[in-house]
Amino acid sequence: LEEYIYFGGYPGGAQLRHDRLRWQQYVRDSLIETAISKDILMLANIAKPAMLRQLFVLACEYGGQILSYQKMLGQIQDAGNTTTLAHYQQLFEASFLISGLQKYAGNAVQKRGSSPKWLPLNTALMTAMINDSLETLRANPQAWGRLVEVSAGAHLVNQAKEAGAEIYYWRHVNYEIDYIIRQGERLAAVEVKSGRKKGSVPGFEQFQKSCRTKRNIVVGQG
Repeated sequence: LEEYIYFGGYPGGAQLRHDRLRWQQYVRDSLIETAISKDILMLANIAKPAMLRQLFVLACEYGGQILSYQKMLGQIQDAGNTTTLAHYQQLFEASFLISGLQKYAGNAVQKRGSSPKWLPLNTALMTAMINDSLETLRANPQAWGRLVEVSAGAHLVNQAKEAGAEIYYWRHVNYEIDYIIRQGERLAAVEVKSGRKKGSVPGFEQFQKSCRTKRNIVVGQG
C-alpha cells in the first residue's frame, strides 16, 4: 500500500519502482512531458506554454491543498490572468492529469467562485517532481498525510466518472471535509486520516447543519 501511495500505480512505471531515479525519469519524460507536449500543446491553442508548465509544477507542489488562482498567479513568472489559469486547469483535467476540485455549496454561483483544491489524479505526478524517497516522506507526517489524502482523492475522482458522481471539497471557517461525493441528490462525506489515532471529525457535524449526508466515511488506519 505504501508503495502504491508513493509510486502512484502507473503500470509502465511499476517495474521501475526499485530504481527510483529511472522511475522518476520515466514519469517525467514518458508520461508528464508526453501528455503536456502532445495531448495539450499540440491539440489546444496555448498562448503561454511556459505558464502552462509552471502551473503544472505548482499544482503538483500544492497537491491536496486549497489555493486560489490569484495566489497561484503570484508565484508564476509570466504575465497572465486568473481566467488563463482556469482554462489551463481545465486542459489538465481533460488530459487526466490534475483536477481542480470545487467547494461544495448550495448553488452553482458559489461553486464556480470558490478556490480550487488542486488534486493530481495520480500521486506519481507529485513524487516524481521531488527528490524525497519513500522512506523520507514516510517519516514526515505532514507530507505523507497529504500524499495519502491525494491518493484517496484521485481514486474517488477517477471512479466517479464511471459512477455518474461528482467530487467536491467543503470548508467553512475552521471546519473542513476532504471530499464530498454527490450522486444525484445523495451526499457522502469523506475524511482521510493517515495517522493511527481515530479522533473526531468536527467537520461532519458542521456540514450536517446545512446538508444531510447519506454516509460519513473516515478513511485511515483507525
